[in-house]
Amino acid sequence: MSLTPNYYKDRVSLNVLANSVENARDCYSAAEGHVVLGVLSKNYDSDAAAIEDMKKYQAATNNALSVGLGAGDPNQSQMVSRISGKLQPQHVNQVFTGIGASRALLGQNDTIINGLVSPCGKVGYVNIATGPLSSQSPEAIVPIETAIALLKDMGGSSVKYFPMKGLAHKEEYEAVAKACAEHDFYLEPTGGIDLENFQEIVKIALDAGVKKVIPHVYSSIIDAETGDTRPEDVKTLFNKVKELL
Repeated sequence: MSLTPNYYKDRVSLNVLANSVENARDCYSAAEGHVVLGVLSKNYDSDAAAIEDMKKYQAATNNALSVGLGAGDPNQSQMVSRISGKLQPQHVNQVFTGIGASRALLGQNDTIINGLVSPCGKVGYVNIATGPLSSQSPEAIVPIETAIALLKDMGGSSVKYFPMKGLAHKEEYEAVAKACAEHDFYLEPTGGIDLENFQEIVKIALDAGVKKVIPHVYSSIIDAETGDTRPEDVKTLFNKVKELL
């Protein structure tokens, strides 16, 4: 099983939540395999339970598993590191301070590990205080270039830019995309992305020259009654990616 996501034209892989193994399989098919399926560590009482269940997702989707925190909850950081080390998924979601532990426990450089940094209201800068303790402290505002260098130092693969609130921080996001392209780093726009703004958000990253883009589209394409991500919406998103590339 491959340890790296299957990018469409080597540029874009979707990231959507899977509510069940069947839902994961349906979404994987809808994206023609160009997707990682988020399963949240927060939904499990123990490492053992998470590992046992997530292995089923791996088997159903050629290892297109994205181990999630759960709404970016920094308190899940250590659990994500522990279970990812055992599972060897294609994709790991981490807060800024959790990357080193995840990379060390994975023991390889192929799995994508993102590092969560947040908009701060200032173009060219991000807040890196997203860990269990640091998120409760005053913001740590640093230049995006420095944040990328720190992420690389720790073994990270990409900037998870969250919460974006769609295009509410457009100018800040454009600066992040530009920096990721210039410093050969991947980008994962996250938060408030829907069928309407998806194309513009991904286009900004691609136009900037970002090598690999993993947009997270979560609640906007989830069926409120079943909790499932709608495969038809995943197909729509993937068609938009095809149009862009």
